[in-house]
Amino acid sequence: MPAAVNGSPGHRKRLRERFVRSSLEGFHDYEVVELLLTFAIPRRDVKPLAKALISRFKGLSGIFEASAEELREVSGCGARSVDLFNLIKAAASVYVNEKASARPPVRSAADVVCFVNDHSKEYGGNGERLFALFLNSKNEILGIELLHEGEMNKALVQPRAVMEKAFGHNARSIIFVHTADGKAAPSKGERALAEGLESAARSIDILVHDHIIVGKGNFLSARDLGWLRPGPSA
Repeated sequence: MPAAVNGSPGHRKRLRERFVRSSLEGFHDYEVVELLLTFAIPRRDVKPLAKALISRFKGLSGIFEASAEELREVSGCGARSVDLFNLIKAAASVYVNEKASARPPVRSAADVVCFVNDHSKEYGGNGERLFALFLNSKNEILGIELLHEGEMNKALVQPRAVMEKAFGHNARSIIFVHTADGKAAPSKGERALAEGLESAARSIDILVHDHIIVGKGNFLSARDLGWLRPGPSA
């Protein structure tokens, strides 16, 4: 009878099915390493090696930071496993660098309008919407989030929830964009919303560059209208 794979028949298959179903959610660190090792070691129970690597290097980051010599000191970690870890680390570095270089910088309100017009299609439908663009210290866009759909009312947009999203993106600044149904026009309600969001951001040292209303064929800048406190523009 052939030896059981990874301690029990079908164990590798179940690990891969878990990953396909829910990515790495619910995986222990050693299970992540175990799954990786199945691509380097085709016919052996790799769980003991995975646990030994985690124990030696204190986690996934430690494994990827370890030198080839240090990895080979762990019993059972051969050349194929070392090459796999080095390949993953190198590929991850390329990915991160490419993502960083692809971040579009914002230099003007027109840049913002173009970006939002391009990306708002991903959310489908039409109507009044409020978006937030989260930026880093170089004014590069880290991400865009749809904050609200429908009537623009200060009471309907929770500044605290917006700031939590900013923290999630590790943003240093924000640009708010309201896509209107018709022509862009200032209103008391919109001004109160813009001022409330800026006040919340300032309280946690995040800059609001602007709050832009984008209409059919025109747009308005809250900063140009004098709604926001003096500060650098986008």
